[in-house]
Order: sequence, then structure tokens, then C-alpha cells
Amino acid sequence: MNELTIGFSASASKQEQLDELMRQIMGCYSVSDDEGPLTDAVEVFLKKQPHLTVRRHDDTLVASTDFGRERRVILAGHLDTVPVIDNFPPKWLQPGDPLIREDVAAGHEHERVIWGRGATDMKGSDAVMLYLAATLTDAKYDLTYVFYDHEEVAAEKNGLRKVVESHPDWITGDFAIIGEPTDCGIEGGCNGTMRFDVITHGVAAHSARAWMGKNAIHAAAEILNRLNAHENRAIEVDGLTYQEGLNATLISGGKGTNVIPDECRVHVNYRFAPDKSLAEAKALMIGADAGAKLGNGEHQATGGVFEGFGIEMKDESPSARPGLNSPLAQSLVSLVKERTGRDPLAKLGWTDVARFAILGIPAVNLGAGSPLLAHKQDEQLPETDLLLMADLLEDWLR
Repeated sequence: MNELTIGFSASASKQEQLDELMRQIMGCYSVSDDEGPLTDAVEVFLKKQPHLTVRRHDDTLVASTDFGRERRVILAGHLDTVPVIDNFPPKWLQPGDPLIREDVAAGHEHERVIWGRGATDMKGSDAVMLYLAATLTDAKYDLTYVFYDHEEVAAEKNGLRKVVESHPDWITGDFAIIGEPTDCGIEGGCNGTMRFDVITHGVAAHSARAWMGKNAIHAAAEILNRLNAHENRAIEVDGLTYQEGLNATLISGGKGTNVIPDECRVHVNYRFAPDKSLAEAKALMIGADAGAKLGNGEHQATGGVFEGFGIEMKDESPSARPGLNSPLAQSLVSLVKERTGRDPLAKLGWTDVARFAILGIPAVNLGAGSPLLAHKQDEQLPETDLLLMADLLEDWLR
């Protein structure tokens, strides 16, 4: 396998330069845990830019300018993708190709579309940020570019989190932009997320003598009943509306086809609006004093939706409020509104704007591609989304 080289021709048009960067990084497999080769290539590319100071921690890169400006803006994008579903290697689709989705073709009838894993989440934005890192040498702010690993998996692996903990001086600034897909609009804040197992216990027995045992899978019916009865709400926070969601995403139980199961686990994901803290969200699910924390095993829920059941926490990340009140955010909102006609929306998934919020750095999501296509098998991105995002950020940063 040839070593990946990232770069573009100085004589090419901006669209061609963006397309070339996109082709290169899309062609490098970077499912979580396998970001290393792409990180290596990005590092080489960034170190060729004389105006950047490049630092690396594991598979996360931080490249900073030192123009002597009064304020600093951070542009961050993750290099990893979710697992491949018959959508790698990528390919450029010509206008009229039947693989182009109707909703994509409707707004981009006569242009090429890149198809494949990571196109929208979020290698399109990565390509734009690499372009800016190489070309934007006259910005009115100092800039920090962060290309990080392990965003698509448990928070404990997140490369941005590790850099913040190990090198907090690398991640300082007055405003941050996360390149999550937003159709080149602004999405403010994010929902928080937590994942946990809800557990039932039974007694094992031969299935021919089921009365000698107690069926833990049957007992899980009440868990599903409570999930079905739960009303997911839409909640307005600072003018943006966040949709909550409580769902079972996995279920496991049983040790044999003729054995009454002695345990069943229903894996639950709660997406909660930024009107509540992580502690408040957890209390709604399992009670305020249940004692369940990451890594401390099973505890009984003392209240909330799953009162009385065993709970084992698996992952948790806080929500973030919209963060649109800062002057930098307001100026970016105005530019995006002027160019695209789009008002800010709520970010319904979790993103690292929450991490910046903890640091006291206002942050928004702004990226190429439709958020509705993230993680889909037919993930795809029209090439002019790259140009639109690049133009917006170039003009705002200059």
C-alpha cells in the first residue's frame, strides 16, 4: 500500500484544490482505532506550512499560528469515521449517476458528488480546514487547527479530551468552530448523551423445567414498557429547539437455547437537551442517589424512569447551550445568514462544542454536508459544499 501524500497544485482553482484534498483523505481508511495513517499524512502536510507550529499527542494534531492578533479562533475536526458498510473505497459520482440521492441531486443537479464513508461526517470539513491551514496566512485572528481521533466512540477515548487534559495550553482561544455537518449553516450547542445498561436478574434452569428458574428476559418486558411509555420532548433553550430521545439500542441475555436466562441487559441511550446538567439528566433516569458511575459496576436505580432495576453506566457526556451570545458568534451568524439565508438551528447530536463549553470557550457547529446523511451507508457530499464552507470561513476570518 502506497503511503498517503496530502497536497494540491497551487495553479489549480479553489474548487479543484478542495476536491483534491477531499479525494486524498477520503481514500484513507480511518475508522476509529485506525486513524494513525491519516494522522501521519496530515502531520506531514501541516509541517510543510511555515506559518504553523504543529504539535502531536497520540493521533491528535494541533497546529497554531502566531500572527500576534488579539483574539484566537479554534477550528476543530475529527479524522475518524464510524465503521464501513460497503461504502469504502470512495468514488466521485458524475451528474445523473443513480447512486446520487434524490435529495442531494435536487439542489446540486449538475455537479459531482463524492460518495463513501466519512463524506459528510466529517472529512468534507476536514478537507476545508486543511485548505485553510495552508492558504490562510492573513487572517485577522490567530488560528488553531485541531485534527483529532476517536470522536465516534466512547468519550474516554476522545483525542480532543486527552489533549485538553494533557496539554491545556494547546487549546486556548476566544471562539471555536466544530466542523460537524450542518449544510454550511450554524447549529448551536448540542444535546448531552448517556449510555447505560438496564439489568434484570433471574435464576438459571433447564427450559424443560422452567418453573425451577426465573426468566430474566421475560422480566425485561417492563423495561421496554417504560421506554415505550416515555414521552420524548422538544425543549427550547435560548431560542433553539432541542429534541430529546430515550431509546433501547441493544439487548442481550441468555447462555443457551435450552437454559432459562439468569440475566438480561437492555442498553439504553438518553439524548437530553441543554436545559439540564448531566447530573440532572441522570437523576431523571435512575434517581439522584443511585450511585451508578462510569466504571463502578451495577447499582440499583433509586428513582427515575428505571427505578428498581439494576444500572451499569457505560458512557456520559454533558450537553452545551447554544453559545451564540459572544460577539464572534454573532458576527459569524450574520455572515452565514447573509450568504445562505439560514438562521441557526439546534444541534441534536452530541458534539465537542460541549467540551469547549466546559473550557469556557464559546463554540458552534458549522460544516459541509447534510447532518441527515451522517453514518448512512450512502453517505455523500456535493463538491460545492466544500467551496461554500471555504468561502464562508475565509471571508469571516479575513
